[in-house]
Amino acid sequence: MFILQPILQNETVILQPLKENDFEALYKVASDPLVWEQHPNKNRYQREIFGNFFKGAMESGRAFLAKDAKTGEVIGSSRFYDYHEEKNEILIGYTFLGRKFWGGTYNPAMKQLMLAHTFQFVDAVLFHIGAQNIRSQTAIEKLGAKKTGEELVAYYGEQNNLNCIYRIEKKDWIN
Repeated sequence: MFILQPILQNETVILQPLKENDFEALYKVASDPLVWEQHPNKNRYQREIFGNFFKGAMESGRAFLAKDAKTGEVIGSSRFYDYHEEKNEILIGYTFLGRKFWGGTYNPAMKQLMLAHTFQFVDAVLFHIGAQNIRSQTAIEKLGAKKTGEELVAYYGEQNNLNCIYRIEKKDWIN
């Protein structure tokens, strides 16, 4: 059975199911405007707009609170979404990290955990990444994802934005 909100952990990061009472700790990370600088919705640092993002995360039932495994500090969030059993694929996204966790081991550690979990159940994982989000595009390419196209994506309660579509096949995954 494919569990879409497990607890995942390695030596770097802990991913645990997002809960309503995580809002303030996660908003503290998200309230930095530079976190959203390359994202299609650059205003997500604003409390009301982040509140909509958080509501969508909670309603998805597939979102994670990310913590530093050594300190327990909240570092960001990610989630699974759009599971297509008939296509044998799922998407990973809505990922953000606090700036002090950029450029190191945290994002790859999160994605490795999520990919290792999903590849027990599906043959492909896709990612929607904002067309201007070069930092995230570069990071996902380092994990072996290939750009397969572009499309307009409407995030929960937000306008359509151009996103690049990246795909990793189970057979090609670099773990």
